[in-house]
Amino acid sequence: MTLLSRILGFTRDLVFAQKFGANLATDAFYVAFRIPNFMRRLFAEGSFSLAFVPVLAEIRQSGDTQALRRFIDHVCGTLAGILLVVVGIGMLAAPVFVAAFAPGFMGNPQKFALTGEMLRVTFPYILLISLAGFAGGILNSFSRFALPALSPVLLNLALIAAALWLAPLFDEPVKALAWGVFIGGLLQLGLQIPGLMALGLLPRPRWGWRDRGVRKVLKLMVPTLFGSSVAQVNLLFDTLVASFLVTGSVTWLYYTDRLLEFPLGVFGVALGTVILPHLSARHAAADPQGFTQSVDWGLRLGLFIALPATLALVMLAEPMFWTLFGYGRFSALDARMSALSLSLLALGLPAFIAVKVLAPAFYARQDTRTPVKAGIASMLSNMGFSAIVVGAWWWSGKPGAHAGLALSSALAGYLNAGLLLRWLRRDGVYHGERGWSRYGLSLALATAAAAVVLWLVLRVGPDWPALAASQRLLCLTGLCVLAGLAYLGTAALLGLRPRHLLERQTQA
Repeated sequence: MTLLSRILGFTRDLVFAQKFGANLATDAFYVAFRIPNFMRRLFAEGSFSLAFVPVLAEIRQSGDTQALRRFIDHVCGTLAGILLVVVGIGMLAAPVFVAAFAPGFMGNPQKFALTGEMLRVTFPYILLISLAGFAGGILNSFSRFALPALSPVLLNLALIAAALWLAPLFDEPVKALAWGVFIGGLLQLGLQIPGLMALGLLPRPRWGWRDRGVRKVLKLMVPTLFGSSVAQVNLLFDTLVASFLVTGSVTWLYYTDRLLEFPLGVFGVALGTVILPHLSARHAAADPQGFTQSVDWGLRLGLFIALPATLALVMLAEPMFWTLFGYGRFSALDARMSALSLSLLALGLPAFIAVKVLAPAFYARQDTRTPVKAGIASMLSNMGFSAIVVGAWWWSGKPGAHAGLALSSALAGYLNAGLLLRWLRRDGVYHGERGWSRYGLSLALATAAAAVVLWLVLRVGPDWPALAASQRLLCLTGLCVLAGLAYLGTAALLGLRPRHLLERQTQA
């Protein structure tokens, strides 16, 4: 279900690029969608879920069915009541939210008004998706995983349908996407209801501010809310700065983030998910050597994946955008500007993946404060780097100042990973295994070989805009295969074998 959601999410972006391009209207929509999406990630998928599910499991473990139903009713009523007030305020004060999250739009009355109009439509999504997350938490607690996992698919389908069939009905076609968000929220919530009914746990909302379980959830939310906010504040800060830049900057950064999320979401998140139980088991067994071997294995495998992925995203950034999005209203300028920011953001991919390995090393030891400290340092540095890099870029008069935000995020990622690694070594929790020098040299030479292959082919390569869609896809695939063979072949010649990437997992 999750894989299907990612595929449809990519299809959604492809449709958006072809139908709407990158312009004033798309900038307005992405801000109108990012504001409720920020709150969704912060509450529905972040602090609320982390606090609600453990309390639900604790009450369920007691075997008191009435207490469980009462808790669910009180949480639902309290959550819905608070969110109704938030949504009401958000819809009435939509211009205030736009001014706060995208102050640069205030210099363009048309863009500012359009964003506020769409935000009034998208703001109720916070209520709908939060209740859907609440319902999904109940279903997951009872090992009902399919419906919650399928939920994002419905949002993507609603947005694709809105772009294809609703858009022609509006005076400004992009407004249809705002209604697609609202409809998607309704579908995501509605999907969970049959599952709750089958469990006999369909909530009867009751206000329960004084309920002991509700208060426990709120108490647990505070630290998790703080930790969840770091990454989201970074995203909002980039949007805020981009709102002052040329029209299209917000949209270009959106597509940049989406392409980087593919290797990071597939490999980085999977690696972090796999390594956490191993680290937890080694810590519980008081096995420091096994612990450090697991971290070592994660870093080695992460770099093995991250380096060629970084190379591809940097050197093939523009061909990727021409192949995936360069049709319809997605112009040559859009492809060039999006590729510029992707090539700079991708430089941080090794650090982003390393964080997925290093942060679990703290969580496995029940230390949740240290990753937050590193995250805050990363967030503040991202703001500082952005002020310097974007300011210098803008002062030079060269186009593409939005790419300075991408470079700043990459630099902040290395600071985050560096701090985590330093603190692990300081505490004596991790020390690098022998062989890192040879392993690092092997990866560097293998990456260099792949880079040479790409450089030679691209020198005499095709004129991407002149190619048909099938020809672009064939050429891009061929380049990736050639570079991949050069990378793996060189690594094998230098003595790197699959067992070198697997043996530490086995030992751990």
